[in-house]
Amino acid sequence: MDLHILDHRLRVTSISKNGLVHFTHPLIKLIFLRNRTRCKFFSLTETPENYTVVLDQEGFKELQPSEHLKVEGSTWLPLNVVSNGNASCSSQAVGVTKIAKSVIAPLAQQHVSVFMLSTYQTDFILVRESDLTVVISTLEEEFSIFKEVGGESVPVHSQDVSDGLQKNGREAIQPTVHPVLIPQNQFCVMSLDPATLPSIATTLIDVLFYSNSPKEEEESPSSQVIKFFSFSLIDGYISLVMDAQAQRRFPADLLFTSSSGELWRMVRIGGQPLGFDECGIVAQISQPLAESDISAYYISTFSFDHALVPEEDIVSVTDMLQDQRKEPASS
Repeated sequence: MDLHILDHRLRVTSISKNGLVHFTHPLIKLIFLRNRTRCKFFSLTETPENYTVVLDQEGFKELQPSEHLKVEGSTWLPLNVVSNGNASCSSQAVGVTKIAKSVIAPLAQQHVSVFMLSTYQTDFILVRESDLTVVISTLEEEFSIFKEVGGESVPVHSQDVSDGLQKNGREAIQPTVHPVLIPQNQFCVMSLDPATLPSIATTLIDVLFYSNSPKEEEESPSSQVIKFFSFSLIDGYISLVMDAQAQRRFPADLLFTSSSGELWRMVRIGGQPLGFDECGIVAQISQPLAESDISAYYISTFSFDHALVPEEDIVSVTDMLQDQRKEPASS
């Protein structure tokens, strides 16, 4: 398998709910007016707490400093696993599951923090630029590693990027097993032809920026329904994650999903905001799913992590995670 270090330098930011009004113009520009910016990597995810925006340096220039904007201090690089030149076939587990053992677990053992972003098309593993040497030396036995430079894929080896950082040989610290919440929403993972984006503009703007009615806010805690919507526009590909209720607001003929059209349930990780420095959070969920060959999309946000699993697997996943919390820590 090949591991590609993509030619994007990313920032991870958070916009507060009450500060969104100050950012609607730059966000609309980044979503709908790609020719007005040079941004090639943009992802916006709404959760109950805030809006997480992940974007490249060109896109980051569009966000003005504000008390409503939090910026994680690091520059992140997206990694992408390519097997046999393409994604795995539909009969295999997809999403974070297929890279759990080969990428996520080894990086957790080397104390490398990752930020995951699954899309309809692929999975991006974001690592801090400062961790790149450790990442390459950890993964080069398993992968042929390439770095994209100006559209060309150039082979990379650990000796090429040595900057004094050494592979961490310490025994991995047993990561915290975080509590999980399983909301009642049914979710859809979809895509959209960028050419048809203008035709859903009104609905998309309404869902993203104007959907927090008092009625919805009142219902959420008691009904265990969570506010979650994710839009990504990365290298010309659009990915959307929304619950089935939001999906009904969009024209059915424009959004496309996998042939099975399956629904997904969410596992939300973290009893309190997770932070960016802890390692092994993604592994907590991805490893047991990989062992059971259960597909999962995984979306990290500024405060919490979210895994989407097929609806028919949610009971077994719930049991699995409950058992994990009961077991004594073991390597």
